[in-house]
Order: sequence, then C-alpha cells, then structure tokens
Amino acid sequence: MAKKEMIAMLLAGGQGSRLGVLTAKVAKPAVTFGGKYRIIDFPLSNCINSGIDTVGVLTQYQPLRLNTHIGIGIPWDLDRNNGGVTVLPPYEKSNNSEWYTGTANAIYQNMNYIDTYDPEYVLILSGDHIYKMDYEVMLDFHKENNADVTIAAMPVPIEEASRFGIVITDEERRITEFEEKPEKPRSNLASMGIYIFTWKVLKEALISMKDQSNCDFGKHVIPYCHSKQQRLFAYEYNGYWKDVGTLGSYWEANMELIDLIPEFNLYEEYWRIYTKSEIFEPQYLSEDAVVEKSIIGEGSEIYGEVHSSVIGANVRIGKGSVVRDSIIMANTTIGENVIIDKSIVAENTEIADRVVLGEGEEAPSKLNESIYAFGLVTVGENSYIPEGVKIGKNTAISGVTELSDYTEGELKAGEYIIKAGEIQ
Repeated sequence: MAKKEMIAMLLAGGQGSRLGVLTAKVAKPAVTFGGKYRIIDFPLSNCINSGIDTVGVLTQYQPLRLNTHIGIGIPWDLDRNNGGVTVLPPYEKSNNSEWYTGTANAIYQNMNYIDTYDPEYVLILSGDHIYKMDYEVMLDFHKENNADVTIAAMPVPIEEASRFGIVITDEERRITEFEEKPEKPRSNLASMGIYIFTWKVLKEALISMKDQSNCDFGKHVIPYCHSKQQRLFAYEYNGYWKDVGTLGSYWEANMELIDLIPEFNLYEEYWRIYTKSEIFEPQYLSEDAVVEKSIIGEGSEIYGEVHSSVIGANVRIGKGSVVRDSIIMANTTIGENVIIDKSIVAENTEIADRVVLGEGEEAPSKLNESIYAFGLVTVGENSYIPEGVKIGKNTAISGVTELSDYTEGELKAGEYIIKAGEIQ
C-alpha cells in the first residue's frame, strides 16, 4: 500500500445505552439524525471534506445496519483501491479471541491495519458526535507545535465540565494537566474525544499498555503520554459540536436543525454531509396538510399537521393527525386523528388511529429515571401502538403492543412496555 501522511480510526462500536430503546437493535452511530442522515455520516463526511481518504471504522455492538450503511464507502467517495473505508470488527486471533474492551484497546488490536499505510499521524475519532471540523487545520496545528499528541478541546459550561476529560494548558496551548471527568474541574476546556497522535508515539504507548484492562484513551493513554513528558497540545474548537448520547441531547440537536437560523447548518455548499440515500418518490403534502418549521423526508405523505418536527423518509401521517416537537424516523405510519407531542418514534413503527403520545404531566420513569426523562415519549423501532390508547410522558415502548398491554387503554407517565425478547 502507498504510504499515507494521516489515516483516521473511527470508533463506532458503542452500544449507546443512554439512548434506551433507540439502540436496542442498532449501534448508536447508525441511529438516524436530521430525517435523512445517520450519526456516523458526520465524522465520515468530515474526513473526506478534510482530504482524509483512508478510514478504519471499528465496529462491535449490533453492527449489521452500520456495516450495510457504510458498504464500500461510495457516498463519501471512500471506495478507493488504495485506502478508502474499511470496517474493522473484532476477530479471532491464533491464540485467543477478544472483544474490544476499551477505546485504546480497539486501536491496539488493529495496529497491523495502521502499519499497512505506514502513516506519520493517526487521527482518532468517535462515531457518535454531530459537528463539522476540518481535520487538516488541526493537523497543521499539530505540526506547527511539533506535538506528539493533539487533543481537540472546546469550552463547556463549568457546571457540565465534570462529564468530560478536562485539559489545563499554558499560554502556548501546551497541556500541563489532564483530568478525566474530575469531580471539581479546574478548567472548562473539555476534550472532544478527537485526537491526533504521531504514530510512533501512539504505537509505543499502545504496546506499553497492552495488558491494561479496558485500556482507554482518556483514562490511560493520554495520562501515560503526559507522564512521559511528551508534547501534548490542545487544539481549541469553537464551532458547533454535540454529543448526542442522551435522549434529551439527541432530541435537542434534531430540534436545533429547524430553527429559523439553525446553529448547525445542513445546507452549506462548501461542507456537505454525505449519506447513503434510498431512492424514494417525491414527498406529498395534501390540500389539508399544514407544515410549519419542519424537515420532511423524501417519499413522505402528509395529510395532517406537522409543527416544529423532523420527519424521516417514507413516513405517512394521516388525516386529522397533529405532530408537534417530535422526531419521526423513516418508514413509519401514523393513522388518523393521532396527537403526537414531544416524542421520538423510531423506524418502521405503526401508530394506529386516535392514539395520543405525550399526554398530561410528567412523572419519573420506572424503567430508568436517568434515561427516560426530559418529558419525552420514546418508541423503539418495529413497534406497533394499537388504536385509541393514550401514552404519558417519560415513557418507553418497544415491540408490537396490544390493547391488553395498556391499563384501561392508557400508559401513564413514567411507565413502560418492553415486549418479550426486546432489549431495554
């Protein structure tokens, strides 16, 4: 293989358990976003827009849809004879078989792939963030500072800083201290989980730490490099970046797309987001349809009302139905006279006539209070909700439900229905 200056390793094996039933059967990077895309489209598009034509995608949890979506990389112009995109699942070695046990362990297990291209630099990316970044500018910063490790970092509100790896820098942006999720952060400059390593430095660190259980970049590799007094720098990023790891942040990021002046703009000519697109017929709005401040996917038929919502491809919304402040994913059918408020409805779902989603006051979730919050109704893919039922807030539904699953035709706030065989 021809030598590459920099290749990208995209960590896309995460379960995304904080997205609840949305990731019961699909890896978080393969969850749809913005009506048209999947989350992994954003780092893949950033790579090709930044001139990076060699990307290893490390998959593990529920990889089928992710693998199918990526294919040989045609939508991102990553179908290359030399380089391109390569899906890298865990595999059985001659003496043992091992899952990826941490972010750095996953890279360690694929060192042979990286060595194939003999790169000067390796870019480490996460597959579950929404943002646009020119990695070439970050590489220039890395070279200018003769850095061993460059960490992309951005300012966050100090009250949220304990959720992140926090960097403390001097006036030249050299990192003097690194704290992984500190209880009392001394800085608000948070690691974005995007790293550029000089390959020989990363390789030495990975080999040195190969016996570390659950070897992770933030907890182990970065502190190791820092302890060896290597040159660590923070590349400050001030654009839009969102970790859509919770139902609340995922819903919020989708809703921000439909603002009058969106903070994150999908319509820029010079930095396009590419995706694998199915071929659908045009969208259709009936004479009685009302659509206000919404994204409507191709092939969708709207006979009711849609307000401040993101509607995926091939969705049908029946007469008299009203959808507000919601995300409706592809291939979903909504019957007539349905009311949907502040809900996330996953792919291939059918909601029968006269159903109400998002009714009444909030109550804490009995399934998982930290996941099913934010006043949302969350419906997993391939679900069915029978005619006439009413569903409260902070609820979760997954699977084909029947009227008998609902107490007097109602699922009260905080309750859930997870059908047998469905994963929570």
